[in-house]
Amino acid sequence: MKGIQRDKNDMEFYIGMVAKWYWIVLITLALSLIFGIYRVLTLQNFYEARTVILVQPQNLPPDVVRTIVAEDTNIRITTLSQRIQSRTNLEKIIEEFDLFSGEGSQEMFMEDKVAVMRKRISVDLTRGRNRNADSFTVSYRGTDPVRVTQITEALAANIIDENLKLRESLVLGTNSFLEAELKAMRVKLVKTETGLKEYRERYMGGLPEQLESNLSILDSLNERLTHVRNEVRMSKERLDLFLQRSNRPVDTTVDDVPGRSLSKEQELERLREELNFRLKRYTEFHPDVLQVKSAIRQLESEPDEVVAERPRSRPLSAFEQQRADLLAEIRMNEKERDALVAQIRVYKKRVEDTPKREQELISLQRDYDNIRSAYHSLLNRQIESQIAVNMEKQQKGGQFRIIDPARVPEKPMVPDMQKVVLFILVAGLGLGCGIVAMLELMMPTFRGAGSVEVYTAVPVIANIPTIEYGSGIKRFFLTRVLPVAGCLTTVCLLGTLLGLVYIKG
Repeated sequence: MKGIQRDKNDMEFYIGMVAKWYWIVLITLALSLIFGIYRVLTLQNFYEARTVILVQPQNLPPDVVRTIVAEDTNIRITTLSQRIQSRTNLEKIIEEFDLFSGEGSQEMFMEDKVAVMRKRISVDLTRGRNRNADSFTVSYRGTDPVRVTQITEALAANIIDENLKLRESLVLGTNSFLEAELKAMRVKLVKTETGLKEYRERYMGGLPEQLESNLSILDSLNERLTHVRNEVRMSKERLDLFLQRSNRPVDTTVDDVPGRSLSKEQELERLREELNFRLKRYTEFHPDVLQVKSAIRQLESEPDEVVAERPRSRPLSAFEQQRADLLAEIRMNEKERDALVAQIRVYKKRVEDTPKREQELISLQRDYDNIRSAYHSLLNRQIESQIAVNMEKQQKGGQFRIIDPARVPEKPMVPDMQKVVLFILVAGLGLGCGIVAMLELMMPTFRGAGSVEVYTAVPVIANIPTIEYGSGIKRFFLTRVLPVAGCLTTVCLLGTLLGLVYIKG
């Protein structure tokens, strides 16, 4: 009889199927209700308390006090969430509220208790328009509603305290870092400034800003040198002219210098100057040159006592006095000329080294300016950091404020009794209907003339009624009492389940 085709609107078939297999649906539904009653009795209610914390910006305007704490609220809340869920903090809460002290929890390891606590804690962000959290919710689930509320309040207090500690540690750490950097930069600045000062002192007079002055002085020295050289030349010409006009030999012997009380060294110095002057005008074999050389040799060979005892009573003649004056003038001008040449050499060296000094000074000045700029920048930041530290100590910065404190929950969050009841009913009815459908597929049956006509395409002429055997009591029990008892039992189980659900919230 496989492959029987039935009309979808054949109500006689469906009524017959229900009348035949109703007890299977009742049994599965009753078993499902019994299982549901057991689960409702054994399930533990979990309550959830939550508190809403507002992220409040700093009280002072940013243009008055510049904050140095990163304002990424999402990251900060995530960090604080990790802190309050740390093992140390959760162990303190477990010990403070004496959690996991009931039967079955005493043998739990602390790691397991901490893991359970972390699963029960939840931190949810509420994002604003700028994608930063403007508030967040801290919630905790547990079996005791009063204790759940207390733990939620403790978690909220911890997260607020941790926020204060985090902000203060950040500003203090930043301030310490800036102080260390400022100290190191100050040492570097002093070192660079000292090097620049020593460089200026070392090359004082040859610095780039003194180039115009050096050029002016060099021009004056050249003019003076030209004038002195002319004076030397003119003095020598006057001396030559004076000697030519006098046309008399120079007596340079020791006895021919009367009226002068000179020592041996002074006499030798005078004769050597006279010899140098003669050598510039004559050759080495000129009589005047030879005469002076002879006088020098004679004076050098005589003892100092003999030279000192010679009489010097005759005063200098006009010729000797004029010649001595001319020689003194020539020596003075030559000495000034040599000094001017030395000074000109120094100033020329300064002028020639000016480009080199300028490059070196530019490099030193650039390093000094960069370090000074960095130092002033660090100094300004360090001052702002100190102001930020004072602001955080006075709790004027960005803070967390509770706007919705935790309340004692009246209704359990888990389990959801409506879903439990719905699931039990759907499971019982679905299982029963599934079994009935499977039995119908395994044992197909004709129910009514319509099914036969559809299957055979032959009209039914007559129906043979069902022949029932047995006593009337048994048939009454099977057809009346048993279905009613099953229905009443199922209704009682359903009522018991609903009553337990109402009692447990």
